[in-house]
Amino acid sequence: MKMILAFLITFSVTLMAADEKKKVDGQKARAQKQVEEQMKKEQKYAREQTFYNQNNYDFKGAEVNPDSLDSVPEIPVDDFDMDSVYD
Repeated sequence: MKMILAFLITFSVTLMAADEKKKVDGQKARAQKQVEEQMKKEQKYAREQTFYNQNNYDFKGAEVNPDSLDSVPEIPVDDFDMDSVYD
C-alpha cells in the first residue's frame, strides 16, 4: 500500500512539474513572438523614417494579447485614504 501511495505522489509531482514547464515554455514562446513582431515594426519605421498620425497608424497592433493576460500578476491594492494626503 505504501509503495502505491509513494508511486502516486511521485507520479502526480512529475505531472505537475511537466505542466508548469509547458506553461513557462508557452509564456516564453508568446514573449518571443511579440518581440519579433515589434522588431519588424521597428525596422519598418527605421526604413521609412516618418511619423505616423491617427489616420495611418495601426491601432490593432497595440492591443493586448488575451493569451498573455493569465500570466500578469495581480497587484495588491493598499487602503488609500485621500484625507491623509492633505494633512
